[in-house]
Formats: sequence, structure tokens, C-alpha cells
Amino acid sequence: MKELNRVHLNGLRALEAVGRMGTLQKAAEELGVSVGAVSQQVLKSEAQLGRTVFDRSGRGLAPTEFGAAFLARLTAGFLALDEAVASSRSHAESILTISVAPVFASKWLVPRLNAFSRLVPDIIVRIDASTTLINPDTSDVDIAIRVGDGTWPGVKTDYLLPQEVFPVCAPELAGTLREPRDLLHAPIVRDAHSTLSWNVWLSRFGMDESQLGDGHSFTDAALCLDACIAGQGVMLAWQTLAHYALSVGQVVAPFPERATTGLGYYLVSSATRSEPSKVTRFRRWIKSEIAKDFETKPAELAGKTKTPR
Repeated sequence: MKELNRVHLNGLRALEAVGRMGTLQKAAEELGVSVGAVSQQVLKSEAQLGRTVFDRSGRGLAPTEFGAAFLARLTAGFLALDEAVASSRSHAESILTISVAPVFASKWLVPRLNAFSRLVPDIIVRIDASTTLINPDTSDVDIAIRVGDGTWPGVKTDYLLPQEVFPVCAPELAGTLREPRDLLHAPIVRDAHSTLSWNVWLSRFGMDESQLGDGHSFTDAALCLDACIAGQGVMLAWQTLAHYALSVGQVVAPFPERATTGLGYYLVSSATRSEPSKVTRFRRWIKSEIAKDFETKPAELAGKTKTPR
């Protein structure tokens, strides 16, 4: 494409627009510039090409014999470029990129994506498994799901549900746990990277995490849950992590009490850009799924959207 270096692209756009629209005025309106600017671009382009594209007369501009053939090819070329750009827009509008923590993705979100696809078959989901807070205005992420207090700066947050924690273990081990103090004699499976303390749940029973016994340790919450399913101990789980395992009986919650951590699950999106339809549709769907799985009433979700001022 070395021949393209001979002429500026803006000049070719000006030539094509004048040829197609018929006048400098109409071309200027389409391009959003002044008539003088279009006229200068046309003259510069003809000089760069070394050929006259338009004949000048009192009635305006008319394509030369060379110009008529040249302009037809320019129009075809710009139509192809326009279609290429349009295809990229269509592609972007059909792909929804969601940033979500790996554990939330694997244990709760991914198993439900078939339901989302049936509801909105025109959208393809791309999962970005990450715990890093993203900036929707400078990344390709459309929406994120994060756990926190919802006060992240520069983004819009939409509350989903509070984080609740509680012990879980295999059904066989649960038979030995009749009261919370029985945990002092049970193997405890720990997530080495977790910032959650057992004390959040234990304090109401007058116990402390330091009293708990030893057990296997992992650097991933999903592996901790797998260890519990295998009967290796008790872990402090949360509802989105353990929901499926509880629903199919792989683990049980030996005690009915749950404790809130003071944190919540939030949708995080751009505070400055208009929300595309694909994000709105996902937002509506996930709130419905959350309400079904965790008995969160619609009223609990209302009025908790925060946009920074």
C-alpha cells in the first residue's frame, strides 16, 4: 500500500465526498468542516496525485474523464472501509466482557451462563477472571463484580447482596458437630490468602479462632471447598462459594447461624459513559438470579446504586 503514502487520507475523503455529493457545500456539511477546508483539501490532493480530478467552471466542479473513474473507485474503497468499521462496532456490541473473581466465576456465575445465553442469544460472554479493581473507562471490561464496601472512586456501583459466612463440611463430618464448640476438635481447612477471620462467625459463641485446630491449607478458596467435599475438614465459606455444593448435598452447613462480614457484592461499571444495552440486560438478569438463589427481595436491591458525584 505504498501508493497511499502519496496522498493524505483526509484529502481522499474530501475528493470522494465532493464527487459523490456534487458540491463543495454538501461535502463540507457531511465532513463537518468548512467549504474552504474542503476546497484546499481537493487542490492539495490533485497536486499530490499529479492529475486533475475536477474541471472548474462557473457552474461548479465536474469530474474529469480520469476523475470519474478515480472517484468511483474511491467511493467503493471508502464503502469497504465503512463496512469494516461497522463490523468492529457490531462485534463489540455482541460481546460482553465481565471482570469477576475466579472463585465467584467458577462456583456461581459460569454454571448459569447457559440461562443467560438462552435469554439473550445475541450476546457472547467473555470472562476476565481477576480480583483487581478495573477502570471501565480505560479497559475493555464492560462490567465487573466485586466484593467490598462499594466506595471505590470513579465508578458506578450497584449493590447485589451482603456477604455471609458460615462453616461447611462433608455430611459425614457434620454428624460429629452437634454444637459450635465441637469445632474445637475438628480439622479446619484454611484459605491461606483469605482476609476473612473465623472470629466473624465464632465471636457470638464466645470462641476465638486461636482455639481452632489445624488442618490442610490451600491458597485458593475453591480448593478449600474441594477439600471439605472430600471430608478433610471444616471451612469458613460464603454463600456464592458454597451454594452449588450445598444444593446437591456435597457439603452441609452444620449450624444454622450465618454472620455478615460488613462487605457486599457489587456490580461495578462506568460512571461517565452511557450504559450499552448488553450491560443493562446482564444487570437485570444477574439481579434476578441473585434474588432466586439467595432469597434477596427486589426491595433490598433498590436504592443501593452509587454513582460518584
